[in-house]
Amino acid sequence: MNLNGKTALVTGSVQGIGLAIAKAFASEGVRIAAHGLADAAKAEKVKNELLEAGAPEVRFFDADMRDPGAIDAMMDEMESWGGTDILVNNAGIQKTVSLAEATAEIWDAVIAVNLSGAFHTMHRAMPLMAKRGYGRVINIASVHGLVASVNKAPYVSAKFGLVGLSKVAALEYASAGSSETGGVTVNCICPGWTETAIIEPQVQARAAKHGGDRAAGVADLLAEKQPSKRTSDPSEIGQLALWLAHPVAHNITGTSIPIDGGWTAQ
Repeated sequence: MNLNGKTALVTGSVQGIGLAIAKAFASEGVRIAAHGLADAAKAEKVKNELLEAGAPEVRFFDADMRDPGAIDAMMDEMESWGGTDILVNNAGIQKTVSLAEATAEIWDAVIAVNLSGAFHTMHRAMPLMAKRGYGRVINIASVHGLVASVNKAPYVSAKFGLVGLSKVAALEYASAGSSETGGVTVNCICPGWTETAIIEPQVQARAAKHGGDRAAGVADLLAEKQPSKRTSDPSEIGQLALWLAHPVAHNITGTSIPIDGGWTAQ
């Protein structure tokens, strides 16, 4: 069994890690449900990129991941399209702020997008995966789902919660399907510093200490946490997600796999 003809919903896939994952799946003939906050021109650009990458069909969704009703409407459309074989919860936001300075609004938004949104998509998609005997949930957590850092209480809480949610779901669906059908698995990928827009504010803050030199800012950021002193490219996360979706990975479930240059090995 290969992935040709499967359908993947990748949230937060208009740029960065999400788009790289969507392109990886597209390259194997997977139908792609792209998602994100984008105007019509950006949405069309993303659709064309995924078609060029090999997707036989692409649909675009703009559901607000803070709104359970909007997520339900998206999942209704996914079911009418034949259901979600592969679910990648990548949509996320981050606000670097101290615990003392974090407002209720910041907390609620970060938890809603990074954690509650994943619950709502999994709640809808996974029972149907179990009926078919094949399904993949790949939650893009973070090293901050495994270790903490200062000034990231909402984000770390959400990502630790996402790892925990994934473990519970993995256990509940572990016996669904078979090695022949591919089974139903739930795993987290936990990237460290990766070249995406979400880390840019932190890069610029470090660059400001070096006269605005972005390369020096990146080096400063890496030196503190990531022993490899190399950032990851989003395509590297895409390739791991693609491998986890294959039937060969039927017995890999409930894991949290770092791509972090040794950050969490310390």
